[in-house]
Amino acid sequence: MLIAAALASPAFSAPAHVASLNLCTDELVMALADPGQIVSLSYLSRNPHETPYWRQARRYASNDGSLLSVVRARPDIVFSMGGGGRDTERLAKRIGARLVAIPYMMSLSDLKAGIGTVAAALERPQAGSALTRRIAALERTAPKTAQDAIWMGGKGLSLPAAGLGADWMRLAGLKQRALQGDRVTLEQLLARPPAILLRSAYRSAQYSGDQSWLSHPLARRAGKAKTLTTDGRRWTCMGPSLVPEIERIRRAVSA
Repeated sequence: MLIAAALASPAFSAPAHVASLNLCTDELVMALADPGQIVSLSYLSRNPHETPYWRQARRYASNDGSLLSVVRARPDIVFSMGGGGRDTERLAKRIGARLVAIPYMMSLSDLKAGIGTVAAALERPQAGSALTRRIAALERTAPKTAQDAIWMGGKGLSLPAAGLGADWMRLAGLKQRALQGDRVTLEQLLARPPAILLRSAYRSAQYSGDQSWLSHPLARRAGKAKTLTTDGRRWTCMGPSLVPEIERIRRAVSA
């Protein structure tokens, strides 16, 4: 409400140009803004290894994640994730922009609030409402019982049993298992395999130490677990790009 009220003032009404300094705000901006409003996105948004929106992002200029790198773009509003601090806010004002810092999203409620904030700043409330309605529809139709599941990335890195990632998994009919250190071992997969192993394909083409762990035969079989692959790029920010992915996973779980 405070942000919306501030943007309604004559100095910041009808923003024509917006920039984003963070991959997660990049995705929110691309999901909600009119293309003509976007003047700059972070360099990560153009990387096909980091986001499924990379083709869309390459239509726009990129920045290095700093306010100074968007000065020439002359944005009216600059989006970032987390607190920017007073110095950052002062710098934004000096370049004639308003800094809108979206809090880190820890739950679906936080995500919907972030969508509302970005949509209000963009003066596109209908776009925000349409997106939150899709999430609400997933919540209404979520399976009544959730199957025991483990989300698994490189070297067994997993997700907390409570939080935004676990919230999304519940919408697909999965219950993220609580794991010590949010990590799963090969021994755990063999001794007590989950009903569903949700295997992240993030940077799967790169044969680093993290990804070679995923290629281990035991990791691939995971005992009696039903293994599903998910686009790990969508789990980095856990924002709007997960809506179609959760719909797909839900179908795969019930198949």
